[in-house]
Amino acid sequence: MYKIDKSSNRISQLEVKRFSDLGFTERNHLQEWLANEPDALGEELLIIQKEFNGFDDTRERLDLLALDKDGNLVVIENKLDDTGRDVVWQALKYASYCSNLTKSQILDIYQAYLHRHSDGASAQEMICEFLELPDIEEVVLNSGSRQRIIFVAAQFRKEVTSTALWLISNGIQLQCFKVTPFQMDDQLFLNVEQIIPTPEAKELMIGISAKQAEEKNTEVELKNRHKLRRAFWEMALEAFRDSDCELYENISPSKDHWLSAGSGLSACPFNLIFSKKEARVEFSMQRSEAVKNKYIYDALYQKKAEIEQVFGARLEWLRLDNKKASRIQFAKEFDGYNKDHWPVIINWMIQKMPELEKALRPYFNEINQGLKKLN
Repeated sequence: MYKIDKSSNRISQLEVKRFSDLGFTERNHLQEWLANEPDALGEELLIIQKEFNGFDDTRERLDLLALDKDGNLVVIENKLDDTGRDVVWQALKYASYCSNLTKSQILDIYQAYLHRHSDGASAQEMICEFLELPDIEEVVLNSGSRQRIIFVAAQFRKEVTSTALWLISNGIQLQCFKVTPFQMDDQLFLNVEQIIPTPEAKELMIGISAKQAEEKNTEVELKNRHKLRRAFWEMALEAFRDSDCELYENISPSKDHWLSAGSGLSACPFNLIFSKKEARVEFSMQRSEAVKNKYIYDALYQKKAEIEQVFGARLEWLRLDNKKASRIQFAKEFDGYNKDHWPVIINWMIQKMPELEKALRPYFNEINQGLKKLN
């Protein structure tokens, strides 16, 4: 790895280091880095426990336990400068233990993690938000034999890579990431590179996983919920077309629990949310760069008093510092899956969404100008 010096138009080689030479340890450093930045492993993962030892009749302890975006459990095993010989067998045991964890047990495991390492937020709410599902009843966790294994190490022995490739060929979802520390003067850098499977093979596996997830979503219960949501949005959009709100004029009904309309700020839609227990109107800041989402949020939050005065009620301001996105929302409890209540819910949305738009829109031009300066 090289550092580029633009002023001299030269590159300088970074020095490859060993973790042990730098004084880094597996538990206090590598594990903590991944627990706090799991995206380094190339996908969105939700860490639900560290040093997990909740297995019956054994004192063994896995390094990190996570969920992926399909609700599968992911066992993450970290080694420093060398994997050792037994890491594959160790991880397979952990995956087999985890295969028996129920949805309620996973929620308890994550809740204990939040109480110990975070602010004690609701495990149910965090998982629903991560999986982008409206309520915990729709969440499927640890389905079948879809547990995954991720190995992280600076060096992989041949017996480990050979076994890993054989397991992948036999349907085990497994990845190996090589982590390499570099140093230049007083600066330290970390490179994280997936070596098994290769990126090309990973794309094929992702395609297969997406197909399996799609097939899973054709289960009867989810089919019925999709039909119900589409029917609700068809009724709602028809009512919106007869109202003074023009946001949803060119929007089509969806099977999802949300319906989005552009606001004039890129990747910041006005959303209608319909779920079993509540309806919600919201302004969502979901650009690819977290710093821009937080900039938009902070600019609006400075006008909180004026915005809420125009809206006519207190809004829920969710900066979500540990997330990329931010939201401003207003919700009301409804029995959403009772069709007799739909006209009331829709009338509420027709009233509240224009009020939210009216309260926020006056600040968009100034925010757009400020965003240009961030580029």
